[in-house]
Amino acid sequence: MIVLTGGAGFIGSCFLWKLNSEGIDDVIVVDDLDDTDKWKNLSGKKFKEYIQKDEFIRMVEAGKIKKPEHIIHMGACSSTTCTDGEYLIKNNYEYSKVLAKWAVEKKASYIYASSAATYGAGGEGYDDDPQKIISLRPLNMYGYSKQLFDLWIMRNCLADKVTGLKFFNVFGPNEYHKGEMMSVVCKKFNEVKNGNIALFKSYKNEYADGEQKRDFIYIKDAVRIMYELLCHPDRTGIFNLGTGKARSWNDLARAMFSSMGKQPDIKYVDMPEELRTRYQYFTQAKMDRLKNTGCDTTCLSLEEAVADYGDYLREGARL
Repeated sequence: MIVLTGGAGFIGSCFLWKLNSEGIDDVIVVDDLDDTDKWKNLSGKKFKEYIQKDEFIRMVEAGKIKKPEHIIHMGACSSTTCTDGEYLIKNNYEYSKVLAKWAVEKKASYIYASSAATYGAGGEGYDDDPQKIISLRPLNMYGYSKQLFDLWIMRNCLADKVTGLKFFNVFGPNEYHKGEMMSVVCKKFNEVKNGNIALFKSYKNEYADGEQKRDFIYIKDAVRIMYELLCHPDRTGIFNLGTGKARSWNDLARAMFSSMGKQPDIKYVDMPEELRTRYQYFTQAKMDRLKNTGCDTTCLSLEEAVADYGDYLREGARL
């Protein structure tokens, strides 16, 4: 039996799609179905049971959930603009600790979502060497909540018993409910369809407008790698999960235009003041450690991924 938290969310629901495609449906889905449309991500999926997140943690603590073989913990508040520290600590840190302790007690494998937001502005690079985790300086409370849990794993000598994944810029179907946290591909799809796109200006001399770079990873590649780790629970540790290749926002925009058979028309607009001190100008996952476990980290190119996603966006389709 598999417990999948955040199972109605973006990455969680796509991982459920991957499990179903592998013939696996003995899954307890845990989430917080609210007033968004993320419930639609569960439509058509096969799973054993659905439980709201608060009720689930009470059932765990009361010993009412049978021993799982795997716990996939994708449930968290993923808003990088959330400033409610109490909520983020309870939701992203304390909840994760309860599940980690339960996994170790039950000898279940435990895969959890960390984040590239833990790297902050990238002053220490994007190397997932465990010895460097303590020196990371996140730029927002979301990143700090993820950093706290990574550090807790390290302090309690659990890195050889669990698998943490520092997700970089994941995009693809099933993210439609995320509002401002949707990828640029999703948010700007209609702009490109109408013939133009607006990107943020750069406020650093070393980066031209639109040449800020991110490590964009397509959701299908992310869940394929996650499934490989599920099948090899001995591959433990805290790892980056990206493509290892940074691409610019201009590259992304051009790929979007190309996927629609249009000529690029890009304009640059002012970045909101509140984002300027918390903006990452460059991210690129160092993928050596995960690759060295034997994991196939080969990913689609940005252009291939955007073209595939475009087919879903045109139809409003989900995985």
